[in-house]
Amino acid sequence: MTSRTRRVFLYLSVLSLAFFQIGVVFADGSDLGTLTIGNMGAISGLDPAVEGSRLVEEALIVETLVAIDQEYNINPWLATSWDQIDDTTWEFRLRDDVLFHDGSKMTASDVKFSLQRAADLDSTVKGLLKLDSIDAVDETTLLIHTTEPNSILPAALHYYNAGIMSPNSLDDKGEVTAPIGTGPFRFESYDPQTQVLTVVRNDKWWGEKPKLDKVVIKPLTDPNTRVLALENGEVDFTMEIPYNEVDRISSQSEFTVEQFPSCYIYRVDLNSKRSALSDIRVRQALSYATNREDIVKYVLFGIGASSKGPFNPEMPWTNNSIEPYSFDIEKAKELLAEAGWKDENGDGILDKDGKPLKLSLITYSTRSTLPDIAESLAGQYKSIGALVETEIMEWGAITDRRESGDWDMVLMATNTAMIPDPYYYLERSYGTGGAYNYVKYSNPVVDSILNETLVVEDRDERYQMFKDLQAITWDEVMNIVIAHSNMLVVHDANIKGFEFDPTAHDYRLNANVYKEG
Repeated sequence: MTSRTRRVFLYLSVLSLAFFQIGVVFADGSDLGTLTIGNMGAISGLDPAVEGSRLVEEALIVETLVAIDQEYNINPWLATSWDQIDDTTWEFRLRDDVLFHDGSKMTASDVKFSLQRAADLDSTVKGLLKLDSIDAVDETTLLIHTTEPNSILPAALHYYNAGIMSPNSLDDKGEVTAPIGTGPFRFESYDPQTQVLTVVRNDKWWGEKPKLDKVVIKPLTDPNTRVLALENGEVDFTMEIPYNEVDRISSQSEFTVEQFPSCYIYRVDLNSKRSALSDIRVRQALSYATNREDIVKYVLFGIGASSKGPFNPEMPWTNNSIEPYSFDIEKAKELLAEAGWKDENGDGILDKDGKPLKLSLITYSTRSTLPDIAESLAGQYKSIGALVETEIMEWGAITDRRESGDWDMVLMATNTAMIPDPYYYLERSYGTGGAYNYVKYSNPVVDSILNETLVVEDRDERYQMFKDLQAITWDEVMNIVIAHSNMLVVHDANIKGFEFDPTAHDYRLNANVYKEG
């Protein structure tokens, strides 16, 4: 395909994408124009470079340059096409019919402002873009220069904090108090005390006119509160209700419960700097002692699937040949015995050098399943002679514990594909100094492979390199991947048209959602 043909194809693709991408939902049963959402996370601010997961994905105030489809293919959005000019230079061509919510036209200078600012404020954006400089060639042409070859750049521009806002969003102090974006909904109000965000339809949006008049997003961080608010009519749309409530809610004709395979996994990080966990045999034993099938069946109520690796099997970059850590109690006990652990006093807990095999397992409750998974793991590990004490904490407190090094195991849910490329998760989890590399893992071979993938443009070749990397990190057992999570979306039965984005932080609304009368 020639460069000119490719540009034409990409431009045409954006026209078709406009009819199914982006999202929305609805409100009070009597109001067909308003959607009220009970959100898992709080909206702590209005800066898209900091709160992009809320303002880009959920409120639809701000948009990114690219979009994706269900097969993780990158498609045009605010950008119509792009080409790699040389190893460190990319040219992006922008739509010429996009207006900001204040009526001003979006130009390459505005895009430059947004991307540069996002890279300055968010280390993830900076790391993904590997940004050196940006040139606004003319109103619709942008040159992005990277500090090194960066094959993931188009995919990285899908990251939620890389949304495009008008420079007019900044007040006299340089802060964002009223974000001005290009999306199908525009900012109306925000209450910093209740953290309730309200947006209204943008009639001048470049895409198909949204069918909702208003979306109200209120934080409901407790899963039980979310289901009560739904049943009481306080919200029309929510997600991640307690899994033991799914059958009851599904039986009520006024509600619809949908499950979507997501990129989220349940994962236990193991602190290899701690004495017991420094031995790979102990880490392997814990993985063999993890009954993933039982957890999916009895704790997750079948909402998800046991894992054989960090990525869903259907992802194009998944190494499906990895040998899984099957549930094998005897194998786990053998490994612990080889590592010198034995029950010295007959209390059922293994000992070594006069110290019991006692471990802490920390998690949080925002996702309703995590405390129950933690308790299940504690019971499973006790069967091999490990005493595990569980503790439920706020995420901030967990972060502090990890920073101090005072932890053994942390159970969390994490997204493996917030951009449509495996580099995002693998570099952050296993690259030296990676943002998700809480275990401080460092392997020169892994780092080398990660760096090489940034130079390779051929997708099949890159994916094979990522598969090789998965095999290496799987054998090291720096963490135990338990299961792949399905995202639960629960809403009034008259809400139609919602489409799930597998790369979303939680969910991404789409502007063609509507409410049946």
